[in-house]
Amino acid sequence: MTILHLVQKPQLRGAEMFASQLATHLNEKGHKCILVFVFPGSAPLPFTGETKHLNGSPKKRFWDIKAWRNLAQLIKEEKPDIIQANAGDTLKYAVLSKLYFKWKQPIVFRNASTISLYIKTAPAKMLNGFFFKYASKIVSVSSTSATDFAKLFPQFKERIVKVPIGIEETDFKGEDPMQGASKPVLVHVGGFTYEKNHTRLIEIFEAVHKKQPGASLHLVGSGPLQNQIEELVKQKGLQQQVRFYGFRNDAMQFIKNADVLLLPSIIEGLPGVILEAFYCKTPVVAYDVGGIGEVVINNKTGYLVPKGNEEMFANSVLAALDETPANDQLVQNAWQLVMTEYLNTSIAGKFLEVYESIKK
Repeated sequence: MTILHLVQKPQLRGAEMFASQLATHLNEKGHKCILVFVFPGSAPLPFTGETKHLNGSPKKRFWDIKAWRNLAQLIKEEKPDIIQANAGDTLKYAVLSKLYFKWKQPIVFRNASTISLYIKTAPAKMLNGFFFKYASKIVSVSSTSATDFAKLFPQFKERIVKVPIGIEETDFKGEDPMQGASKPVLVHVGGFTYEKNHTRLIEIFEAVHKKQPGASLHLVGSGPLQNQIEELVKQKGLQQQVRFYGFRNDAMQFIKNADVLLLPSIIEGLPGVILEAFYCKTPVVAYDVGGIGEVVINNKTGYLVPKGNEEMFANSVLAALDETPANDQLVQNAWQLVMTEYLNTSIAGKFLEVYESIKK
């Protein structure tokens, strides 16, 4: 089977990272996956297979005929069985290319978030509904995402399937990138965007730091709000306690060497960093948003906090730092969960089942 995986651009973001990992596993299973970038970029993704560029323009999303033609030409040459769109922009390009150049292959759309938090107006719902109409399957990352999608677009309910994100098994051979950091070490991995809630993360850390003066916070990622957060850290006088690392290919090394992973996001699907923390046996404290509550079971696999309750979040971080038999059991439960249900080797098989169900 040949699959074209459309991603927005080469960038170290969850959608692109997972598409790269999934494509690698599908190639290893004897299929042919090509990673297709809609927009230009330069980040090194973990994929050694074939890649193509549509050279699309972010400013021409609805009239980028040249990029649509490039996709149609690639489909003509490669004759893929499936086109998988891994984010909203990729679905637009796939559908518009299909309509304009009349190719026939089915489109799979991967829904990795809670879309009702983005599609809030009637015009937006109508526009997105138009594109979803051309998706043969809508692969949702969690039961929460699937239910949310079905509620917003009930006409597509029968097309929705749940296939979670997976993670890679990793051999930790590198050095601790936070070596010498003040203890306890707290880590957050994620882009500096509104959804990740960095402003309130700093407030939470400040509360933890008051009770654990040695605590340090390590922020892995980059994005449009980074300068704003760096300024906030300076205003609070926390420059010595909070460190910024930008995008890193070794994010799991940070998680492995942390005492707790913090995730106070206000919008999520099912974040891979939580599963990575489970794999690393690093305790997780997270807000109960999106599909997080499907894996972070409070006091069983992690600490799950009601969205917006910063005081409880800070107290949960302090609780996660305690060396107790209960916390030992918690990380063991989390590790067992990810090893039995969330490794990419098995997740790839589930995607193949989706493809086989619609292949023409």
